[in-house]
Amino acid sequence: MALAFFDLDHTLLDGDSDYEWGLHLVSIGKVDREVYKKKNERFYREYLAGTIDIYAFLDFAFQPLANNLYSDLCDWRNDYIRQRIEPIIKDKGIELISKHRNAGDYLVMITATNRFITEPIKEIFDVDALIATIPAMKDGSFTGQVEGTPCFGEGKVTRVKEWLEATGHTLEGSYFYSDSRNDIPLLELVDFPFAVDADEKLSEFAREKGWKQISLL
Repeated sequence: MALAFFDLDHTLLDGDSDYEWGLHLVSIGKVDREVYKKKNERFYREYLAGTIDIYAFLDFAFQPLANNLYSDLCDWRNDYIRQRIEPIIKDKGIELISKHRNAGDYLVMITATNRFITEPIKEIFDVDALIATIPAMKDGSFTGQVEGTPCFGEGKVTRVKEWLEATGHTLEGSYFYSDSRNDIPLLELVDFPFAVDADEKLSEFAREKGWKQISLL
């Protein structure tokens, strides 16, 4: 059984789940509209450029989790999934996952976006496992801190290795599909890396390495 890893944002989704969550919070009036929207845009541009400070971003992104009741957050998340995530799901992404499922592969969604947001998305795609950034909790509420290593850049490699050790899986025959320069470290680790609708830097790197490039649009 081979592992098939799938990045989420701009790979299985035609958009960014973290960015859309920020827009959703703004749209329902749960954060300061002008301040939060401006910071959300800035962090998104930095992410695309490969210059983001992941810990600074998480400090920003986790504050609404820490400042609100878990039950309210779940209600807002339900609307977010329906209004902002379902419309940007790539049909070809679902087809790709089905192809690997039919081949008997073990399907893993891996994303920098936090687990609270992405757990329902995992269920939509019906994959076997989710590796995501974990927002810390205490006594049933989010603390605003990150638990363990953020699942971003080299951190994805760290988190995958931890997951492999915990589950007993191996990377023999493994696949990884991603759009982003930020995922080059994990793409280099698997046996079959795929650049999906890749950003400029990843596309150039993939050409140099001879990696396959595909589109799910």
